[in-house]
Amino acid sequence: MSPAFVLEVQTNREEEELVESHEYHDGVKHLCERGLAKVPRKYILPALERPFMSKKDGATNLKLPVIDLAKLQGPDRVHTLKSLSKACEEYGFFQLINHGIASESILNMFQAARKFFELPFEERSKYMSKDQSAPVRYGTSFNQNKDSVFCWRDFLKLSCHPLSDVLPNWPSSPAELRQAVVNYSKETKILEFEDGSQLIVANFYPSCPEPDLTLGMPPHSDYGFLTLLLPDEEVKGLQIQHEGRWVTVEPIPNSFVVNVGDHLEIFSNGRYSSVLHRVLVNPIKSRMSIASLHSLPFNSMIRPSPKLISDANPRRYMDTDFASFIGYMASHEHKNKNFLESRRLTQQGDA
Repeated sequence: MSPAFVLEVQTNREEEELVESHEYHDGVKHLCERGLAKVPRKYILPALERPFMSKKDGATNLKLPVIDLAKLQGPDRVHTLKSLSKACEEYGFFQLINHGIASESILNMFQAARKFFELPFEERSKYMSKDQSAPVRYGTSFNQNKDSVFCWRDFLKLSCHPLSDVLPNWPSSPAELRQAVVNYSKETKILEFEDGSQLIVANFYPSCPEPDLTLGMPPHSDYGFLTLLLPDEEVKGLQIQHEGRWVTVEPIPNSFVVNVGDHLEIFSNGRYSSVLHRVLVNPIKSRMSIASLHSLPFNSMIRPSPKLISDANPRRYMDTDFASFIGYMASHEHKNKNFLESRRLTQQGDA
């Protein structure tokens, strides 16, 4: 076989992969709409990273600690705060009930998001952007610019701070989307930082012909202080790493799944740890979830609380901000807790 022929074959293969890669950037839903009987190579995880690596993985459903928000306002406040602290220390996750968010707002948010993903590709693709700080982004995978293997997810990310500035950038179709997100944003912010940052992410995971080969989202931690998640109550998929194994979260109706983010781990100087979680996909049904990520304002510096630093508990993390996170995400493949690890002090002391 001549070197020229080998070079030609190699060049053709590279060109084919480049074309395929561009198609993958259009999103999983777009691929599925064109018909898929198998998971494309771009989405197949290395054998050791696939779900259900062993029989024990995913075999157990987990009922997270339950926190009753209403009890924070009554005589059970101290006990509830202790339960909350324990949940954050032992699980990094909990379920929040009696949260006071109107069921109508939650339903409208879900319905509007679902209608967005049901729009024709040409309409959805108007909001595709490689700019990680854009006020609205429709995209796919986790970081489609860096991921070596794509995950089985499309998303719509909407920055919610300040609403008056970002609202004109949000999709105008479906017609009810903007008002549904505004109402939901205002209600959920009451639970968190009134003047802080908020990012709402609608996740869509199409049904998958070979769910054992891929993931809806790979193992990761969230970057903010706290994430309020509205899971799909009909289709399970969220798994957290607990006591060395992957377990599936069993959602409670009318509740939020809340988890500790990287910023809270930094602020608490490691007392509360952001926990790895991932998302399975379903062979029959599509799945949706709505995540609301809350933290301090975008221009704030996140650092360990001075009250929690002592000779016995030295400072463990350097200062960080959103610009550092965005810069890191733009240049790295996001895996596990690698951003947080980049902020960890290798030697104790001030940054």
